[in-house]
Amino acid sequence: MPVSHRSHRLHRLLLLLLALTVATPSAHANARTTTDPVRELARVAQPLRTTEPGAPGGDLRPLGRMVGSAKIVGLGEATHSSRQFFTMKRRVFRYLVEEKGFTTFALEAPWSTGLVLNSYVLYGKGDPEKIMRKEFQSSYRIWNTREYLDLLRWMRAHNVRHPGHPVRFMGEDNGYAGPQLFDAVTDYVSAHHPRLLPEFRRSYRALRPTGSVEETVNENLAKPIAERERTATDVRRAYELLRAQGPDGDRKAYEWALQHARAISQTGTLYAYYDFSDPQKIARAMLYRDQIMAENTVWWQRHTGHRMLLSAHNGHVSYESDNPEQYPKTQGEFLRETVGAAYVNIGYTFGQGSFNAMDLTDPKEPYRRFSVEPLGAGSNEEVLERVSRGDYYVDLRAVPEPARDWLLTKRLTRSIGNAWPEDPYQTSLGRQFDVLIHLHRVTAADLLPTT
Repeated sequence: MPVSHRSHRLHRLLLLLLALTVATPSAHANARTTTDPVRELARVAQPLRTTEPGAPGGDLRPLGRMVGSAKIVGLGEATHSSRQFFTMKRRVFRYLVEEKGFTTFALEAPWSTGLVLNSYVLYGKGDPEKIMRKEFQSSYRIWNTREYLDLLRWMRAHNVRHPGHPVRFMGEDNGYAGPQLFDAVTDYVSAHHPRLLPEFRRSYRALRPTGSVEETVNENLAKPIAERERTATDVRRAYELLRAQGPDGDRKAYEWALQHARAISQTGTLYAYYDFSDPQKIARAMLYRDQIMAENTVWWQRHTGHRMLLSAHNGHVSYESDNPEQYPKTQGEFLRETVGAAYVNIGYTFGQGSFNAMDLTDPKEPYRRFSVEPLGAGSNEEVLERVSRGDYYVDLRAVPEPARDWLLTKRLTRSIGNAWPEDPYQTSLGRQFDVLIHLHRVTAADLLPTT
């Protein structure tokens, strides 16, 4: 989400801000002199047979032990649109469902989008390809891929086969609030507190979508800051008003309606924080977004009791920000503070390959396929490429010295969001992740049509 890539076009602004990319590295690497850690890493590396989701899961058993008793497992990605990161997430989720009792797949997508997709996964409501085309717009275009469609279809098929052990889909983000959220809250208010219904309708009038996701996002960002702040105040007042009523009969129904009202307020507040003329306010918006994603994830876990796989960019699931001036604190930091060891994260690195991203060199800024060669000497990837001829994963908490010292040192590392070109940045793998999966080569995800 680099603020340095600004444009007068509003959709580009949101693409850059809502899809975590990377920070420009400092002029020098924060590196200490260490011995080559390849041998020590190779001793603890676990071979990864394949990233294809239908393969037997025997090679994932060590990963299951690394996850342990965690209730929330953050699984990152080193690009926002490479096939192998997406298919591997489905493979890991399937293993965790079948062997470890996991029941929720959470995605860096709007809360309202998650509810729509969950209705398909649980009950078969709607056509998943049409739902994705409608919901995954603007910065969420990166999820409209064949790989995610296959994941959703697998989840639905699992639920048909295992009605007593269903899996669910959750969206944790707050960049958009769909109309179904507003309807859910006003329907609840109409049934339980009808005298308050006019106030809720008035409070929601300015933020409730009337067009597509992309149209709604652009319209909201085009409004003056003062107007966005008034809207945020209105939707926050509606949430506080519902919270003040307390449960009326069905506590579960009340808690879900209150969370929907909270999600609406989160979106209104996020738009109010986007003041592109003030870098400090942009940092505040980024801090708020990661905090809210963590809070929504924890809310879901505590109210459902589910063990969850959380899918997001490396920079969101990690424990340490690489650019604290723009991104003061990561979702992973918030989660670790809130649930402690119940949160475990898994990051990704890769050697070379392709991905889809918004082309910053083109005035029209289309999504295109890009390729990158190996990062080279002085990078984390240069060492990781030499650990094994095949793909592998490693528990960074169990790496012996001197490799441990190597892991704690910041070096150039690739972490690509949905905008390109972008520079690698300085990161300490050992401070960011519990477990690391390294893939030698990745290919661009299969983007689905937008119309």
